[in-house]
Amino acid sequence: MFTAKDPIAVHFGAGNIGRGFIGALLQDAGYRVIFADVNQDLIDSMRAKGSYLLTELDEEPITKVYKNYQIVHSVNEYDDLVKWIAKAEIVTASVGANVLTRIAPTIEAGLSARSIKEKLVVMACENALGASEIIKRAMQDQELASAKAIFCNTAVDRIVPLQLEHSEPDVAVEPFSEWIIDSAPLGNRKLNLPGAIFVSELDAFIERKLYTVNTAHLSIALTGQRLGHETVIEAIADPEVLAKALAAIEETSAALIHKHGLDADTHHLYVEKTLARLANPAIDDEIVRVGRDPIRKLSRYERLIGPAAYYAEHIGEPNALLEVIDAALSFRSPGDAEAARLQLLLATLSSAEFLFEVCGISASDALYPALLELVDLHKSSYSAQSHFG
Repeated sequence: MFTAKDPIAVHFGAGNIGRGFIGALLQDAGYRVIFADVNQDLIDSMRAKGSYLLTELDEEPITKVYKNYQIVHSVNEYDDLVKWIAKAEIVTASVGANVLTRIAPTIEAGLSARSIKEKLVVMACENALGASEIIKRAMQDQELASAKAIFCNTAVDRIVPLQLEHSEPDVAVEPFSEWIIDSAPLGNRKLNLPGAIFVSELDAFIERKLYTVNTAHLSIALTGQRLGHETVIEAIADPEVLAKALAAIEETSAALIHKHGLDADTHHLYVEKTLARLANPAIDDEIVRVGRDPIRKLSRYERLIGPAAYYAEHIGEPNALLEVIDAALSFRSPGDAEAARLQLLLATLSSAEFLFEVCGISASDALYPALLELVDLHKSSYSAQSHFG
């Protein structure tokens, strides 16, 4: 049950990551969590049940009950949400990086209504560089934002597999989780978050996770799809898929060690742990779900182009990553609008236009020649299909 002394945390996004990771960690730390979402069915089920089960999927699954929360509709109960933000100590979000600008005005309204002297700590929990700063930049009153809030970037890592149908609000997740917070903006401010790790320089941790866990997961999925597999576990069991994924991760590892000065032995252990996590059959997932949103995943600082561009500039030709990028350009998923749009862009833009608009790569980049060749080949296949189709 809530008490008047419970500190308040508002979390945007009551989805699987919201309930199964950030919202759960906040509740573990003693926060009264106010979830904000727009999914009315989920809102109704969380209210009706008054609690949810979180199960960590391992050889011996562990289940815990979470009930120190309320949930509001981000639009229909906007005034209530603003009042909660005005009272909160922390605001977090796991809504997808492309949605962050849309929640910024609501957070700004909460800041305007805030009479508490202590600044609100705002943390976007997304797989994106500078995600919390995206929220700040989207606010109209930058003086207000600076005066009443602290924006801390974070790196988050927990795999949430495809959930059983009709299981909401309960959620199943992998046992491993990691929430790393940039402590620099906090100064002397201390947050009571025993489940989080505070570091003074975050970029290395964000890229380590993005270019290892996310690149490996996507590499397995994309190369697996090319070889006819439908799930990650099915794909990772294929020696050819695993070899291609390992080769890609060898290149991302070389880039990370070169760029951030990571200890090679320590990073090797991190890679081994990552592959063990992805091979956990309890967190199997569909390849089409792992590969979704391919345009974002092919952008300049994402999990494929980011490490490939750095490798090309400082080390050599990233052949293994280029093979995964090639598979990404062929990604197919029936009913996936972004996958269809990717193919439309490939068909209609020139190769140079495609590289600049989708991948953020221009002729001055070391990766440009090899990537241009890949895109040209894909465009040639479209021409052939059009000619003979």
